[in-house]
Amino acid sequence: MAEKAGVSVATVSRALNGSGYVSKEARERVLAAARALDYHMNVNARSLTSGKTYTIALVLPDVTNPFFPAVARGVEDYASDNGYCVMLCNTDGNSRKESDYLAMLRSRKVDGVIFAVSVPSKSRINTLLDDGIAVVLVDRDLGDSYDIVKTDNIAGAMLATNHLVGLGHTRIAFISGPAQLATSQERFSGYRDALMSKGIPFDERLVIEGDFRMESGHEAMCQLMNGFDCRDRNGFTAVFAANDLMAVGAVTALEESGLRVPTDVAVMGYDDINIASVMRPRLSTIAQPKYEMGWIAAETIIKRMSEPKGSRMEEILQPMLVVRDSTVERRGALA
Repeated sequence: MAEKAGVSVATVSRALNGSGYVSKEARERVLAAARALDYHMNVNARSLTSGKTYTIALVLPDVTNPFFPAVARGVEDYASDNGYCVMLCNTDGNSRKESDYLAMLRSRKVDGVIFAVSVPSKSRINTLLDDGIAVVLVDRDLGDSYDIVKTDNIAGAMLATNHLVGLGHTRIAFISGPAQLATSQERFSGYRDALMSKGIPFDERLVIEGDFRMESGHEAMCQLMNGFDCRDRNGFTAVFAANDLMAVGAVTALEESGLRVPTDVAVMGYDDINIASVMRPRLSTIAQPKYEMGWIAAETIIKRMSEPKGSRMEEILQPMLVVRDSTVERRGALA
């Protein structure tokens, strides 16, 4: 294989085992030679030699949420390029399923676990760490003890709210995520802080909690419409949902009630999932670099495997405002 790839035997070993530095070009030549020769590595033998399984688990709360497949693709691409396979675990936000998965992952001696679950358990994470299993959190912050990759949720929510205020909206409702989730708390803080920075009173009656699913956005929108007349001056003229799925549910509820988006009520989402650009009206939103989050999470966990005692790693990516058809300047607003 070394002869066919035009590299040394040591380079072949490093490329196949994902250990040590190998240039991208040399790695591709080695992998091409392995395919041409129909080479299949004996994973069990490699594990016995290295003490590693070359497996990373990705624990997600809901694989049907379009946000997570993009993250998973980033994780898988980086892991595959570096000789690791990825095991996908979907918890459905169920604590019992999460516990069962983690017990299974410990028994299989995976090398690392990337968490993007709704509310990760510190005790369960600490158990993994005590077993020598690397852990990285994605978009779920549990404090200063754990490696994490996330976007700046406060800045993103401020971008969204300031965009709506800039269009003349001062009565802006907010559909939040689960209250116990740090991501939800940060987006709520950004929404509230943006209002206060513009001298707009915060009205807690305009805040309804959802669960990041489409159905909860629909239900929250119905609650808001039951409490306020959108055509009344004391109603609301815009809605900011803490993710795109809830925004889609909100748009559906508004249209079912005979209200037009954005003519009667502007709607803003968060995440920029694929449906946001093809639904009608196309959804204004805050884009998160989803693929990059997954890629960096995989990069971070592989680094942590080689530096188990290193200092905490934190990567905070910046979100971006994406303006589409669901937000327009409010009629009669002051210039």
